[in-house]
Amino acid sequence: MRRTLISVIGAGDADSTQTAAAEKVGRLIAERGAIVVCGGLGGVMEAACRGAHRAGGLTLGFLPGESGREGNVHLDIAVPTGLGEARNVLVARGSDAVVAIGGALGTLSELAFALKKRLPVAALSSWSLEAARLPDDVVLLDASSPEEAVQFVFDRMPPR
Repeated sequence: MRRTLISVIGAGDADSTQTAAAEKVGRLIAERGAIVVCGGLGGVMEAACRGAHRAGGLTLGFLPGESGREGNVHLDIAVPTGLGEARNVLVARGSDAVVAIGGALGTLSELAFALKKRLPVAALSSWSLEAARLPDDVVLLDASSPEEAVQFVFDRMPPR
């Protein structure tokens, strides 16, 4: 049986509040037996991987460059794509759900790819899409805590 994959996306230059939230999200995902997927670099990505590792979880990063060495030290599986920012498609669509924490335009692109695929998405101090005209079947939550974000995406993932 394939394990659940949850992407954690967000700021590469995250502040301490964002990294604390990301570490907790990574830990909560790992405690549920899912794999943390990310872009493999620093900030939110590294913090989520660190949290997953501390809980005994597995991490996977789709790296923008051609070397696995650019990935953070908490990656179990580093996939050098050579795609630059285009790797955002893999991060967003290569999972069963997405948790966004902070972030800039790269995070916004990943959110769009995930929502287009109709994946459940929880945004924690991230982009607000209230003004966007989203289809009725888009599942998006403006979460108030790491616990709420993780609970939301697990509750809304379709059965496999």
